[in-house]
This record gives sequence, C-alpha cells and structure tokens, in this order.
Amino acid sequence: MNLANYNKGEFNAGRGLFTQILWYLLNELIISSCLPGSYWRVFLLRSFGASIGRNVVVKPHVKIKYPWRLRVGHNSWIGENVWIDNLDEVRIGNNVCISQGCYLCTGSHDWKSDRFDLVTSRIEISDSVWVCAMCKLAPGVTIGTGSVISLGLVVRGKVGEWKILTERKNQHFQERARF
Repeated sequence: MNLANYNKGEFNAGRGLFTQILWYLLNELIISSCLPGSYWRVFLLRSFGASIGRNVVVKPHVKIKYPWRLRVGHNSWIGENVWIDNLDEVRIGNNVCISQGCYLCTGSHDWKSDRFDLVTSRIEISDSVWVCAMCKLAPGVTIGTGSVISLGLVVRGKVGEWKILTERKNQHFQERARF
C-alpha cells in the first residue's frame, strides 16, 4: 500500500468541522470523564443528535466518535471504557448491556487496494443482548435478539437470535434459554 494515495472515498463525517471540534472537546471533558452519573452524558449525546431511549445508563470513560450516528433503545447500559468508533451507524436495541472495555468498530480499510481505501459498515445489536466485557465488534456485525457474546471475543458477521457465542475453536454457538 502507498498511504500517499489514501482515499476516504465518499465518507462524510455527517456534521461540519465546528460541530465535530465542539463534540470532541465535550466528549473528552464530560462523556469520557470520571464524573459519576449518566444524566449529563445522555443529555450531551442527545444534544449532538444521538437517539437515546428512556432509562439508558452511560458509564464514565465512554468514548463515542459521532453521536449523530448512534441509536440506543430503552433500558440499555453502556459500560466503562466502551469505545463506539462509529464512522457508520451503530444501532443498539432495548435492554442491551455492553460491558466494560468493549470496542465497536464500524470502519476499516481495503487492504487489497494500493490506496488503502476507507470502508465502513454499520453495527446492529438487537434487543436483550449482552456483549460481555472486552469484546470487539467488527464492521457489519449484526447480533440477533437475546444473544450473549462471551468475554473478550472478536465478533465478525452475523450472530443469530438467542445464541451464546463462546470462546471455542471456530466460535461455537450454543442455544440460549428464552425468557
């Protein structure tokens, strides 16, 4: 690859430079801070265009690239040190727990291209999902209703409904009891 030929293609941040800079500052001062409570975090996320449901908990030290590309349903939790690197849309359903230290990545690069083209794809997490601590979700991941992603896994592709993704060879799926 030749990074002098880098191409971000059609990518657009979705807001002007002033809004991006203001968001980056407030993200560092409030969202990513150690201040307790979710009220200020949820208020700022909504103020910058995030769609946030009722009773959402956003813990300290969370990092969100573009709040205007974030949709979170009701009664969901985003744990400490979660990084939502949302160059593309991230949709989080109702009653979802994203535990500490998770990384949700919606962008990558075309390693086959000499220009190292930027490639983005949204992440969708359905209702009643638990993404356990330290997991990494790749661009384009879809997680079906009621599924659990076990501790520290890297997830690519689609996880069906009511599955438990475990750390076994070839990422084995188990059935999960339905509530």
